[in-house]
Amino acid sequence: QVRLEESGGGSVQAGGSLRLSCAASGVLYSTACMAWFRRGPGKEYEGVASIDSTGTRGSITYADSVKGRFTISTDYRKKTLYLEMNNLKSEDSAMYYCAARDYGCLSGSIGPRAEFRYWGQGTQVAVPS
Repeated sequence: QVRLEESGGGSVQAGGSLRLSCAASGVLYSTACMAWFRRGPGKEYEGVASIDSTGTRGSITYADSVKGRFTISTDYRKKTLYLEMNNLKSEDSAMYYCAARDYGCLSGSIGPRAEFRYWGQGTQVAVPS
């Protein structure tokens, strides 16, 4: 069983930056895939980025909407997932969720929400327009 807890959300002006963290507890396999999802007001869940729990560079996938602005990373020893968000836009406003599953990430695909077994409670990011 894996428990996830996000932190680092807040309100920031357009063009600003935030760093989200997700602390995992329990048994986190080295093969685990970890991801950030978000859900904006009136929108569906969107996969933002994914990475395997050991942070292998080749395992990273980004949604087109955040490429070049967001960076996902992990610290496997600390069992912590990060999302560095730069040049934030109003359309990035959403509840951001950390998610994980026991098996690995697929190259080039974050995958649907249903494929992730473990979820945090979310952290709110607001970028006023």
